[in-house]
Amino acid sequence: MRDAAINLRARPDQRDLIDHAASLLGKNRSDFMLEAACDRARAVVLDQVFFSLDADKFRQFTEMLDAPPGPNPGLERLMAVKAPWDTGPA
Repeated sequence: MRDAAINLRARPDQRDLIDHAASLLGKNRSDFMLEAACDRARAVVLDQVFFSLDADKFRQFTEMLDAPPGPNPGLERLMAVKAPWDTGPA
């Protein structure tokens, strides 16, 4: 059951284009827009969590992940700072 409203304003030419496309697919404006928005939202989310590499790039990627970390002076400085709640020796 749809009970969450999504409101937006569009120019008449945009509305007409959407209506035309929706009618070509036998859909109403709301169904067409909701489907298109959800498709795009899924693509954006997947783009943030999934990426594709060829075999050579994947090998390079896994080698980088498996390699020991290099020196990180900023992290070393941070780890040397005594926490305010730590009353023991540093």
